[in-house]
Amino acid sequence: MGDPSTVNRFVEGLVSGDRVGCRLMMRRELGAVDDARSVYFDLLWPAMDQVAQLYRSHRINTAAEHMATRISRSLADQLQAGLDRQSPNGKRILMECAEGEQEELGAQMCADLFEAAGWDVYFLGGGVPNDEVLSLVGQLRPDILLIFGTQPQGVPGVRHLIDLIREVGSNPTMNIMISGGVFNRAAGLWKEVNADLFAPTIKEALQIAADAEPPELRMRIPGAPKKRRRRRRPPLLAAAEASD
Repeated sequence: MGDPSTVNRFVEGLVSGDRVGCRLMMRRELGAVDDARSVYFDLLWPAMDQVAQLYRSHRINTAAEHMATRISRSLADQLQAGLDRQSPNGKRILMECAEGEQEELGAQMCADLFEAAGWDVYFLGGGVPNDEVLSLVGQLRPDILLIFGTQPQGVPGVRHLIDLIREVGSNPTMNIMISGGVFNRAAGLWKEVNADLFAPTIKEALQIAADAEPPELRMRIPGAPKKRRRRRRPPLLAAAEASD
């Protein structure tokens, strides 16, 4: 987390639509560090999180949230070009996110930083049907599927996608990571949707992904009938469904 006063000033500029002021502030921060990733970790990411909190609590309106997100996106685009590139690590990550500017921005920053860390990145954005995600999982065989920034009403869909991936078993050595969105606000919800990994911040996502071991192979006897049983809806998942 960066200096709170700096982040607060930056957020004030974002929600007021001060494009020039925010650009100058980012340049100052960039000039004060050796690694451009620090600006992601200590300025853009905490500012994005603060804007989301302000919007959820109705302390800023839709216009202010949209201005803030679009300025942040333009700054992230500029910052991405200055990232130092590590050597390819031979790992592959597939990313998707909930629909919406905030979610797209957070996932885009994740994609930029994973790419700079040597990962082979495939970024879908939001609104991709589950069957197409499943097809890509089988085609690309990524080490990690990262699902970012889901809103409460999207949680049942995440659970459905993960269940589908588990059932088909097209890439049993792939980890499924959850980050951002309602999962940051509801402790343990990531476990209820049957994910393997959870990272509340972009910095933790990079570290957890780098250290992750492949999950155990989920094997079943070919041709054996599946046992069908009625599953109890976990309390947090049920609450998310009720809020839709």
